[in-house]
Amino acid sequence: MAKEVNIDWSNLGFSYIKTDFRYISRWKDGEWDEGQLVEDNKFYIEEGATALHYGQQCFEGLKAYRTKEGKIQLFRPDQNAKRLNNSCERVMMPGMSEEKFIDAVKQVVKANEAYVPPYGSGATLYLRPFVVGVGNTIGVSPAPEYIFYIFCIPVGPYFKGGLSPVNFTTNDYDRAAPHGTGAAKVGGNYAASMMPHKIAVDKGFADCIYLDPKTHTKIEEVGAANFFGITKDNKFITPDSPSILPSITKYSLLYLAKEYLGMEVEERDVLIDNLDEFKEAGACGTAAVITPIGGINHNDNLHVFHSETEVGPVTKKLYDTLYGIQFGDVEAPEGWIVEVE
Repeated sequence: MAKEVNIDWSNLGFSYIKTDFRYISRWKDGEWDEGQLVEDNKFYIEEGATALHYGQQCFEGLKAYRTKEGKIQLFRPDQNAKRLNNSCERVMMPGMSEEKFIDAVKQVVKANEAYVPPYGSGATLYLRPFVVGVGNTIGVSPAPEYIFYIFCIPVGPYFKGGLSPVNFTTNDYDRAAPHGTGAAKVGGNYAASMMPHKIAVDKGFADCIYLDPKTHTKIEEVGAANFFGITKDNKFITPDSPSILPSITKYSLLYLAKEYLGMEVEERDVLIDNLDEFKEAGACGTAAVITPIGGINHNDNLHVFHSETEVGPVTKKLYDTLYGIQFGDVEAPEGWIVEVE
């Protein structure tokens, strides 16, 4: 008999809930072990671990979705595996095969199947894979051993209210340095974002907009998400910069805008002083999916796009297409969906 869990699926937020199993694999003497599922949600590392002292770690985020037929599917997990490996390479940690990564994700989903929210609830099972440097190393150098770990939690929308516009504000802080770690999904980028986020929220905004660290004239990221805009002549535009985390959601939207909606798409500079070119704007990422941007506050002026209260029609169409693919209601491009059996 299948396990049942007592969760109010439709009122889930984005917060930690302990599930039954997680996956752990250790790297030592040049290779990863086979890995295993464990029940304990704590693991122990040495006091000299590089993850603790020098930030030698990285992480990923992806989701499992329940379809109308009750199947469970993953959305482009191969891209998460690639990005994890790129992040590992940037901070000198060992990567792993896509096969190992996807197999581990499947194991965690299957073992926690009771926590995959039902179709129609708007909730998903969020998976957090990460790699950390462990073993005692007190000098600034790569760790002698590593842990690859995945846990999962059922989640609702990242921003309260789901697909409803929120406002953001620019600030003077930088998310990442030029030629730094902005394109890697490492924890230090997020630690640095906590203060700017709090300042923005205290002023009544959902989060802050980060401008390019060199000139502070171009939009790079929206909090922990990527930016996109829809121009008045119906082009899908997203910023181009080596400091931006390459969002799997963003690249999926670029493809869907072009191939499913017939739009022109561009990755290019987005000037903060040229917001008038956009009729709609949004933030996108695995956690946020798509969050419509009602307005952007810059130099104490609030520039409103489509509306502060209603989602724009193009953003809505993009959301419906992406959401439909993820939940199995819209036919996906080849290779985008991996079923958990």
